[in-house]
Amino acid sequence: MREEIKNWIEQAKRDLKSAENSLKSEDYYLCAFMCQQAVEKGLKAFLMLKTKERIFSTHSLIELGKRAKTPDKIMDYLRKLTPEYTISRYPDVTESLPYENYDFEIANNQLNRAKEVLKWINIQMKE
Repeated sequence: MREEIKNWIEQAKRDLKSAENSLKSEDYYLCAFMCQQAVEKGLKAFLMLKTKERIFSTHSLIELGKRAKTPDKIMDYLRKLTPEYTISRYPDVTESLPYENYDFEIANNQLNRAKEVLKWINIQMKE
């Protein structure tokens, strides 16, 4: 496996750990964002491995998931995680403070989705 692909997947793992830490520290909005980031980096690593191309042009997990031909269950998770790229960070997206829009349940659900997607990616990368 190329070094750059290893770097992307390692950063995905670290972002997932940061999501877990954010959940523990009750920074729920940050947990949600780090879940999106972990999955984005994991999908990009997988696509670089499978296509031999560099995939950097999008932050849409839905678009990346289509390219990766993810199963329906994984695509459903990607649809729920994709908006976190913006709504967890920018007050103008929802006209409210992002950190006030999240609680443990929301963040924990996103974390569980991200873990499932990364588990699927890990299996695919070994095939």
